[in-house]
Amino acid sequence: MKCILLVLIATIAVGGNGCDKSSVASNAKFAPETPADPAPPQSAANTGAVRPSAPGDILSVLTVEHQVDLSSQRDGVVISVVKDEGSVVRASDVLGHLDDRSLQQELIKARNDVKVTENNLQYKAAELKAKGAAYRRQQQLREAGLSSQADLEQAEFEAKGAEYDMHGYEALVESGKAEIHRLEIEIDQTVLRAPFSGVVVRRYIREGQAIAKGDKCFRISQLSPLQVQFQVSELAGPRPAAGAPVNLVLLDGSNRPLRAKVVKVSPTVDPSSDSYNVLARLTGLGLEHLRPGMAVRVDWPATSQSKP
Repeated sequence: MKCILLVLIATIAVGGNGCDKSSVASNAKFAPETPADPAPPQSAANTGAVRPSAPGDILSVLTVEHQVDLSSQRDGVVISVVKDEGSVVRASDVLGHLDDRSLQQELIKARNDVKVTENNLQYKAAELKAKGAAYRRQQQLREAGLSSQADLEQAEFEAKGAEYDMHGYEALVESGKAEIHRLEIEIDQTVLRAPFSGVVVRRYIREGQAIAKGDKCFRISQLSPLQVQFQVSELAGPRPAAGAPVNLVLLDGSNRPLRAKVVKVSPTVDPSSDSYNVLARLTGLGLEHLRPGMAVRVDWPATSQSKP
């Protein structure tokens, strides 16, 4: 009797659960919500993103051909600085001096040594002349039978020895003169000179400073002619020829247009950037206020192409 009652209760429970599931499925408020349609993608113009640079927008700076850091050619102590930053200089103008007192003393000694050697050379030349004459007399006496063979050989030996001594002193004179020339070069290296006409852009040294060979002393730069170097993709149309016009815009806030002409085009292509170098020189009037290092934008007229 108990078993029959338990079976009836289980049957009623299963039937009730089936009714609940069907009612939930038929009830609209329990139905799963349909996902909303995704918003249409916004165009790039509406996002406020920065437009990428056009193929012809190339940024560069104004440069000059001659700009160099002048380095010391020897060790020394700076005893004077003649030119400072902003000074206009010409080629070979003195910019500063290193201490050369020890070299000057060595030069004086070398010159005195050469004088002594030259005097000895003159003495050896006179000795050679005398011993040469004695040798010729011995030859004459030997031919007349008035001298022995030993006397003749002794005179010949002395004449040859005097000749060799004279040649040795000639070599010493040449060596002494070479030493003088070397010291004069080293003394000249203590004078810092401008390698070309331009402006002192930077001074690295000060008086009393000990510097080593190769240390930077001054930076010298030309101010003109101004030029611009930039890279152009090999896909940006045909290569320009020398003399082709180039339009620039000065990026100093004024957006001043500038003109240039191509003077050099690299014959090779850089494989890392797939581009080649172009060098153009500025032309026109009103360039005296421009300076190397100013930023410009190159308006390259060619349009990019797609690789096949």
